[in-house]
Amino acid sequence: MNIRLPFRKSVPVVSVVRLQGTIGGTGRGALSDRAVAQQIERAFSRGKPKAVALEVNSPGGSPVQSALIGARIRRLADEKKLPVYAFVEDVAASGGYWIASAADKIFVDRSSIVGSIGVISAGFGAHVFLQRQGIERRVHTAGESKSMLDPFRPESEEDVARLERWLGQLHETFIDHVKGRRGDTLADDPDLFTGEIWIGERAVKVGLADGVAHLAPEMKSRFGDKVKFRRYEQKRPLLSRFGASLATDAMAAIEDRAGFARFGL
Repeated sequence: MNIRLPFRKSVPVVSVVRLQGTIGGTGRGALSDRAVAQQIERAFSRGKPKAVALEVNSPGGSPVQSALIGARIRRLADEKKLPVYAFVEDVAASGGYWIASAADKIFVDRSSIVGSIGVISAGFGAHVFLQRQGIERRVHTAGESKSMLDPFRPESEEDVARLERWLGQLHETFIDHVKGRRGDTLADDPDLFTGEIWIGERAVKVGLADGVAHLAPEMKSRFGDKVKFRRYEQKRPLLSRFGASLATDAMAAIEDRAGFARFGL
């Protein structure tokens, strides 16, 4: 029989959510709003945590999925009136930084890579190869813009101008988000929104982070040495545990590795 002592002080709990990988990718480790929704919801709602800590390690990816994850975190933080702390590991760049900036405070390691506030679109052009191989590309559309940016045709000035306009709009959205979240902490640095990256203490100096600290000691300094950590991580689908999605997971691993490789990781 368990007897609750009325004057016994409860031990503070911090919910820890791990957010790792390329955002919007495929495979069982995909970092998307749908994939992480359950763990984020539980982190804020289960028990009575004193705070939620985010372990962020992402080179970026889909701007929409980044925004959805960040919005979910902010909505729950406001509803539950809980502080949110982000701890950057290797990298929180582009969409990874978008997610980190959903926190009230951002902490980095001295070697963490932070920033890359910009938007990128990359691809290949194969029209010369097709010509050399004697292959004729046949495309029929209803709508003059339907085949825009076709990688098997030469780029047109109109398509490039349209793409640059889209990228500019997405970039403005990203900048507005960061300014809205970081406010007066941001330094007046001309390179801040150019896609430049910042390392450790330099990220703190330009206002993209609040300090150099690691999760456990920082949370203990705020909530006491007896604080407990309750972790919430993605669950692997049942079939994937038996190798039913090996091909998808292999491609996802390649995507993930390519994303981190952009930052020398």
